[in-house]
Amino acid sequence: MTTVVTETDVRRNELAGFLRSRRERITPEQVGLPRGRRRRTPGLRREEVAQLSAVGVTWYTWLEQARDIQVSPQVLDSLARALLLDRSERTHLFALAGAVDPAPGSDCTGVTPAFQEMLTRLEPFPACIQNSRYDILAYNRTYGRLLCDLDDVAPEDRNCMLLAYTNEDWRAAAVDLPGMRRVMAAKFRASMAEHLAEPAWKALLARLEAVSPEFGEIWARHEVVGPSNRTKIFRNARVGLLRLDHTDLWLGPSAGPRLVTYVPSDEESRQGLERLMESALAEGAVPASGPPLAQA
Repeated sequence: MTTVVTETDVRRNELAGFLRSRRERITPEQVGLPRGRRRRTPGLRREEVAQLSAVGVTWYTWLEQARDIQVSPQVLDSLARALLLDRSERTHLFALAGAVDPAPGSDCTGVTPAFQEMLTRLEPFPACIQNSRYDILAYNRTYGRLLCDLDDVAPEDRNCMLLAYTNEDWRAAAVDLPGMRRVMAAKFRASMAEHLAEPAWKALLARLEAVSPEFGEIWARHEVVGPSNRTKIFRNARVGLLRLDHTDLWLGPSAGPRLVTYVPSDEESRQGLERLMESALAEGAVPASGPPLAQA
């Protein structure tokens, strides 16, 4: 008896294989999950993808098994974000599922070699790439030593809000630490409005509330502010006081990833950044590139 393979069957199998390949390329650290000691699965586990995209584990398993199940555009959108798909991959995902992308212009870009080269070329000006959760995804050598030694911070802990409450060097370097915390919490709340159901956002919020009663008090005020550029003052442990003009360059929609730069606002700060760069070179620092960055 001949088995008839339909176009739908082919699509389901292609979709299953594509999801599995994307899942296996992502490390837990890239999405803020602990690796654990007994991990044997390459990349993420199925249950971790299900958690990150807020779907059932059984349902997601069936999807990777090419079962005949329906997938809504909203779920595909969640999967695209959880799997850190870039624009081409996202388009491919929706095409395989035979669905219309509800947000076709929402790129998910990566920290490409071109972005990393851009960060390096900006030296000695500090610069990094962050997402709207304040995860630091890549940075150049002067940014890596601006507030603390980021190279010594575990990748999953490289989050500006978390560092502002838990890292003593970071806290000491921020001249206006209370003001910094309030503004960051207000921006985080404004950004989180579009990600309320996403596990990574909820996990960061829970972690902040657990480590700092002060954060809980600030969060309870429900303050909200939008993006802004302003002069910031840092007390760098290596070179002293730095007055820097902060600028955000959005790499996608305004709620997504951004290039953060700091330009000296006076000659003394310019010279300080040059000395900071010299210090980084003397210590053998290299630009740090993080994981692919999602639209988060």
